[in-house]
Amino acid sequence: MKAMRFHEYGDPTVLRYEDVEQPVPGAGQVRIRVAGTSFNGVDGNVRAGFMQGPMPVRLPHTPGRDVAGTVDAVGDGVTGLATGDRVVGFLPMTDDGASSEYVLAPAEILAPAPESIPLTDAAALPVAALTAWQALFEHAGLTAGQRVLINGAGGAVGGYAVQLAKNAGAYVIGVAGPGSGAQVKAAGADEVTGHDVAGVTEPVDVVLNLAPVEPERLAAMLTWIRSGGVLVNTTVWMPAPSDDERGVRGINMFVRGDADQLSRLTALVDAGELRVDVAERVPLAALATVHTRAAAGDLRGKTVIQVDESR
Repeated sequence: MKAMRFHEYGDPTVLRYEDVEQPVPGAGQVRIRVAGTSFNGVDGNVRAGFMQGPMPVRLPHTPGRDVAGTVDAVGDGVTGLATGDRVVGFLPMTDDGASSEYVLAPAEILAPAPESIPLTDAAALPVAALTAWQALFEHAGLTAGQRVLINGAGGAVGGYAVQLAKNAGAYVIGVAGPGSGAQVKAAGADEVTGHDVAGVTEPVDVVLNLAPVEPERLAAMLTWIRSGGVLVNTTVWMPAPSDDERGVRGINMFVRGDADQLSRLTALVDAGELRVDVAERVPLAALATVHTRAAAGDLRGKTVIQVDESR
């Protein structure tokens, strides 16, 4: 089978499109015929060697945390899944990823794929949508009637966060660049503002920071939050500040796989309550160019990597 792997850490030129042996599922595993994966920032950081401490991987390594595909083979002890099932999942961080024609996955991390969108496009869902869900509801405890400000609302996670927050009955303020305002509004934001947040005059209950910002700017976000509120920060290399005097909590989060949550998200997609936006689709053989563009800041929205272009 074909796979994209790197045998050493480095810039995107270390990625090799090569023939590898097809894996065999062990106990508790399934083999997935991959329809698509997607690019996430962590893929580039792992490839570059920046994550060797928290996420050690064995070389050669195949990137791609998101997977969408069809169960192709089932290992011993697996129940509830059968050959031919369409699935999506967030693959374990240190395992080989889905930038290959076939990948192994623990059965318990998988959820049914949405039926209402192409299977390849479903690869845009797991990591980004789970990040938004966990930030809003696990960490911030967002409830109906609250005001939430989402910094980075024009990105892939931001698009899901705007939709999920609005569906939950919150008042949503999206902070985005000039090229993303219409997209953020279409996702359901009640207000869209630029990075100076000049138009926001009333404090919010929750700030969700999804974008890399200067430490001073992250600290300034506390002033937008009412007493007792929460700042959730997904850029974990920069600790979230708190304001103890006003009871404003700063929370750093890193997304984790959760099949139950992912099943809820796929159900929302099929119910027409959550839209999966794909900015572009790129064949697996061209993955290195995606890494190169990401390193240059030239990716916008969610890029899906098409492994099986027929699906």
